[in-house]
Amino acid sequence: MNQKKLSNWLKAVCILIGVCGLIVYALILPGYGASIAAANPEFKYLFWPWMVFLWGTGIPCYAALVIAWSVFDRIGKDNSFCEKNAVALKRISTLAVIDVVYFFVGELVLLFLNMNHPGVFLISQLFSVLGISVAIASAALSHLIYKAASIREENELTI
Repeated sequence: MNQKKLSNWLKAVCILIGVCGLIVYALILPGYGASIAAANPEFKYLFWPWMVFLWGTGIPCYAALVIAWSVFDRIGKDNSFCEKNAVALKRISTLAVIDVVYFFVGELVLLFLNMNHPGVFLISQLFSVLGISVAIASAALSHLIYKAASIREENELTI
C-alpha cells in the first residue's frame, strides 16, 4: 500500500469516527437521557447538566480528529517522519489527557452534587482508562516519530 492510499484510508476512518461521534453526541445521548428523564421524573432536572457535561467531552475529541487529519495529509505527501507530525501527536496526547481530567473531575463533581450514582461513576472510569491509553500511545508515537525525523535529517546532511 502506498502512502497516498494509506492516507486516504486513514482520512476515511477519521471521517467515520467523526460521524459516529456525531451520532452518539447528537442522537443517542439526548435520546437515552430523555427516556431516563421520562421514565424517572425525579431525574428530569439532571438532563441538561449531564448533556452539557457530556457534550464538553466531545470538544477535545473533535480537536484531536482535526489534528489527526493534518497528520494523515502529511502521510499522503510522503512526509510521515517529520517534526510536525511528532508535535501533532504530542498535541493529541495532551488533548486526551485534558479530556480524561475533565471527564474525571466532572464525574466527581456530579457525584458530590448528588447528580451521579457511585456505580455509574465507577463504570464510567473505563472511559478514563481508554483515554489514558490513547494519551500514552500518541505520546509514544510522538517520541518515536521525533527520533525518526532526527535520524532522517542527519542522513540527509550526510554526503
